[in-house]
Amino acid sequence: MGVLDDFSLDGKVALVTGAARGLGQGIALGLAEAGADVAALDIVSVDETGDLVQNEDRRFHAVNVDLLESDAKLAAEVVEECVSELGRLDIHVNNAGIIRRAPALEFGEDDWEAVIKINLSAAFYLSQAAARHFVEEGRGGKIINTASVLSYEGGMIVPSYSASKAGIANLTRALANEWAPLGINVNAIAPSYFTTELTSALREDTERSEALLARLPAGRFGEPEDLKGAAVFLASDAADYVHGAIVPVDGGWLAR
Repeated sequence: MGVLDDFSLDGKVALVTGAARGLGQGIALGLAEAGADVAALDIVSVDETGDLVQNEDRRFHAVNVDLLESDAKLAAEVVEECVSELGRLDIHVNNAGIIRRAPALEFGEDDWEAVIKINLSAAFYLSQAAARHFVEEGRGGKIINTASVLSYEGGMIVPSYSASKAGIANLTRALANEWAPLGINVNAIAPSYFTTELTSALREDTERSEALLARLPAGRFGEPEDLKGAAVFLASDAADYVHGAIVPVDGGWLAR
């Protein structure tokens, strides 16, 4: 086998959360292009993602779940459904995320709790459920989290989002420390500003958009397909010795 074979995901099954659009859809498509069958989880329709995955001649399963209701029981049910429908689970991607913007002095309880629940708590419960399955099957697995450049920076008027993404970075390290000996790789991708619904308010603000682009060495916002390579790498055998890494895919944002 050559090095390119190490990047193949043929015969693998991936579960991707927040996969209806944006970064999650881009990641799901990248994994399918590398050979994986895909279960896509979201609160809204994932039909578009399903069409893209099936166009790659990969199997697809839709999981419609509200992660605001997430707990250990729901996470276990999601993993069980994925295994039941697609036969196995090898790769789990915690990508689902929301953002709420308001000054910290005015930030509401609901906006704090919802962001932490979806961005951080659901990621832990689903990682735990996936890891329990990996251990039970005895063949290891890959867990990939979507962190952010705000895992490193405080940002402005997004206190719950910044806190959740810093939490994701350290959760990635904490789980890697425990699960690496079990053959489970836990890593994260840290995007900067991408053309998704999450950043639409920033991109539509001309002054803010120009300031962001001036700071980005790449000179453009990221596109969901820009995450494909990092996701496939971290999901593949090529990353077997990569544990607890946060991989920036940020157009150079953190380097400036």
